[in-house]
Amino acid sequence: MRILILGLCLLWALPATAGPMGFQSSWMSMGDLGPNWREAFVNYALTSRDAIGISQTYMRSDNKLQTRDLSEITYTRLLYRLNQAHAQSNLWFVSGIGGINIDNNQPEAKPEVQQKIMLSPGVSADYETRRLYFSATQRLYRSENLNHDYSALRAGFSFYETDYTQTQPWLVIEARQMHDLTEQVEVTPMLRFINKQYFIEAGVNNTQQVRFNFMFIF
Repeated sequence: MRILILGLCLLWALPATAGPMGFQSSWMSMGDLGPNWREAFVNYALTSRDAIGISQTYMRSDNKLQTRDLSEITYTRLLYRLNQAHAQSNLWFVSGIGGINIDNNQPEAKPEVQQKIMLSPGVSADYETRRLYFSATQRLYRSENLNHDYSALRAGFSFYETDYTQTQPWLVIEARQMHDLTEQVEVTPMLRFINKQYFIEAGVNNTQQVRFNFMFIF
């Protein structure tokens, strides 16, 4: 398992959108879209601390020869929350179970596609104010003879404070790495625009790949 020791990025700046699930009885839809990593999920908050959902994840190696397609049922749990006068800290448990299609396409060889069951438990911690955000995520993607563990560090800041009903711009930087499919740390600066219960963000990473992310709570 590789542990990232660099990278910064912002995630959610308002309590209504602080984490991988919304408020009780709400639906959340979120996507992270790029050439080597594409993830989309929808979940439903059963309580203020528990959510279930489904997700679809696409992973690709740097040399574009290995691809993974993962379909999961997911569970999210808010383990701990500390509310302060002007800040909030959270600790999340996230997990999934599903089927993964493994394509190890090698030059001058017959394409090989395998199907396996994959588990993906993980934790995520964040600290936020209306102007600053820091988070760290570790997710284990494990199957038989397969390890694609995912690590990410994020931080960012807003350019100025706004009211809840106004759009707030942020500068976001993220560093992440996926075991076995890449040998380098991906660093992506992004601009984020958040308003009430949604955000959109876009940027270009250190290998000149475009990324686009979104989140909606409804």
